[in-house]
Amino acid sequence: MKSSKNDDLLTFGGHLEVLRQMLFRIIAVAGAVAMIVFCFKETTWEVLLAPSEWDFCTYRWLERMMQVVGIGFRFEEFHVNLIATDLSSQFMTHVTTAVYLGLLGASPFILYELFRFISPALYENERRYSVQVAGIIYVLFILGVLMSYFVLFPISFRFLGTYSVSARVVSNITLDSYVTSFVSLTLVMGVVFQLPVIAFFLGKLGVVSSEVLLLYRKHAFVVIMMVAAVITPPDLMTLILVTIPLYMLYEVSIRVVKFVER
Repeated sequence: MKSSKNDDLLTFGGHLEVLRQMLFRIIAVAGAVAMIVFCFKETTWEVLLAPSEWDFCTYRWLERMMQVVGIGFRFEEFHVNLIATDLSSQFMTHVTTAVYLGLLGASPFILYELFRFISPALYENERRYSVQVAGIIYVLFILGVLMSYFVLFPISFRFLGTYSVSARVVSNITLDSYVTSFVSLTLVMGVVFQLPVIAFFLGKLGVVSSEVLLLYRKHAFVVIMMVAAVITPPDLMTLILVTIPLYMLYEVSIRVVKFVER
């Protein structure tokens, strides 16, 4: 049977009313999650500040991995002071961070509401297709966030926070700088992990083909290493830890384009 669109047609004013109600629900849910995050201050900041500690779980995992391959390696203990320079900086940073985490926590609901809004204009097969694509986009974004939290940000913070041009210069990192760097890097990794989805749409449009991606595989590896070198501290271990998952995404993109071509 041929798929058909939703027959319930709305006027322009009706669409605006539906949009207004959707935005109200999104703001309400995101605001509620932000309030919960704001109230559980101790737990929230314990999680957010954990990557700045010298005994963060990532370092312990890397040490165990080194021991498995027969290398007795241990990270040196370090301490970086976080300070607040303005009277209201801690409170305002707390508020803005709660908003960020509120949006992140409410993101499944936001995605659901956006789908509900556009679904009446889609055919039945397009709705199923859109649900799958939206789910993949969200999962990849969360994987990028986890990659940033557990790998990229703690190692970057360790290097940049302890780097010193002279013993007379002491690093005191502001809380605002810490949170800004954390959010920016997390968003960047969330976007970077959308590479398979971008490849999917480019393959659908005929812009790229699996043959081209295979032909330039070596070039892509070099480019990925250059990108990883830019967004990470200049040490070999961090470069490897970031390059490997990014290149795996490229390999996944090749298979996605092959799937599209079939």
